[in-house]
Amino acid sequence: MRALALFLVLAVAKAAMLAAGALAPSPWLLPACFAEDALVALAFAALDRALGRPRLGWALYGALALWAAVNVPVGRLLSTPLTAPMLRAARGALLDSVAHHATVAGLAPAAIVVAVALLLPFALRRAPRPGWRVALAGAALAASGPVALARVETLGLHRSAPLAALRGLFPRAEAAGWLAARESPFPAPAGEDLRAWRGAAEGRSVVLVALESTPARALRPWGAAEDPMPFVTRLAGEGLVFENAYTPTPESIRCLGAVLGTSLARSLGAAGARTALFHSGRFDYLGMDEVVRAAGFEKRADAGDVGGGRESSFGVEEPATVRAMLRWVDGLPRGARFFLTYLPIAGHHPYETSAPGPWSGSDERSRHRNALHEADRAVRALADGLRERGLLERTVWAVYGDHGEAFGEHEGNFGHTLFLYEENVRVPLVFWMPGAGRPGGRAGRVASLVDVGPTVLDLLGHAGAPGSLLEPAPRMAFFATDYSQPLVGLRDGRWKLIVDRGTGRARLFDVEADPDETRDLAARESARVAVWRARLPR
Repeated sequence: MRALALFLVLAVAKAAMLAAGALAPSPWLLPACFAEDALVALAFAALDRALGRPRLGWALYGALALWAAVNVPVGRLLSTPLTAPMLRAARGALLDSVAHHATVAGLAPAAIVVAVALLLPFALRRAPRPGWRVALAGAALAASGPVALARVETLGLHRSAPLAALRGLFPRAEAAGWLAARESPFPAPAGEDLRAWRGAAEGRSVVLVALESTPARALRPWGAAEDPMPFVTRLAGEGLVFENAYTPTPESIRCLGAVLGTSLARSLGAAGARTALFHSGRFDYLGMDEVVRAAGFEKRADAGDVGGGRESSFGVEEPATVRAMLRWVDGLPRGARFFLTYLPIAGHHPYETSAPGPWSGSDERSRHRNALHEADRAVRALADGLRERGLLERTVWAVYGDHGEAFGEHEGNFGHTLFLYEENVRVPLVFWMPGAGRPGGRAGRVASLVDVGPTVLDLLGHAGAPGSLLEPAPRMAFFATDYSQPLVGLRDGRWKLIVDRGTGRARLFDVEADPDETRDLAARESARVAVWRARLPR
């Protein structure tokens, strides 16, 4: 009886999640979405029988039912139950974001599930004990899951909350070298030849700016109607713009590791530059401290070092970090070259700002634009500070978005870590050399943020920088995420492939003809998909 009650609780919770979405109707949808819940109930029945202790059985039932209830508002918003990576991310640094969604309307469905869990044991008390026929029906439902999943898109809602959390504790091993083999398996024309820029920044200092939660499509130089970052727009007009740059993962710390993992700080430090990284957030978030230490910076400072007049759970206001960076520059020996990395937090949910922005709306997108505008003001203030010191025209800048930010462009796609659509992984990338007198340029070929370090070194004239974007050879960009579904993907020319490693389903988009990724061409281009699949980890 406890196992049947648990299945019904899980089913009610799953129904509450599905009610908030817009999954395409299909006869396969119900078996796909409830099969794992049946599997959990069967496993619980076996464990309950083996334990033979009713009180312990009811305690386990209560814990699983409560976990199912907690997951309802998450699933309704993000089309996924909580996973281990999501739980690790939702620690103290994200308390403000969690509180933002803890509303009465958001928590009401969870309260309903709790009520159902409390009432079901009494309602089933007089019902006949579930026999072998009920168990057989549950087993049949559980067995139908893989078949159904191959025929219907669930956006990850097929997962039962307990299993989703357990799977994340055992991450998949990645195939060695899959990010490195980026030559297209199909004939492709050469990209723009930018080798004339090689060595153009020789002798300059380097400023690297990783814009937080900044999708390319949100900025005017990449096609947006609005202009939340006018200073970045100016940089794009004067610098070298990559129109189709991709983050290797829509998560800040992993992206930072990919960019700095090219030993950029160590290479520039060995060449005599003073190196520093300033972050408006906190290094103790998701192992960031380990990534920053491994990068080899001489100076590392986060929100705790910077201080500031306005603190949130995620960090401090950007003007305080800009002042700290300029103080560090002032302390350098006269004429010293430097490598300064700036990691703002403006742009991160819940999109709080230290000053009002141009957009008056209270909706998430307007708040996000204001947060991007605040980051833009900070970047401008850093440039102005270097100009006042006579240093701006002795620098080369690399400015990129660490990942995108989604606002429901695709069902269940909010934030940045859950999917691999364009709003999640396509990011702005521009290299700027103030005062160089060079006309700006735009490159339409595919680029990856793992190429930022080699490109900076190539601009500085350092020999032996494989992977530089100044080379005309066309390459693919790879990306992956595992916060919700275990997704991997690639962009090759006009094509973009996304594969769910959990279900094996693949989606293929022609992003030049279909930039909103609404038409899945995987069935029509099955031969291409098979070739690309071989390049991705399974």
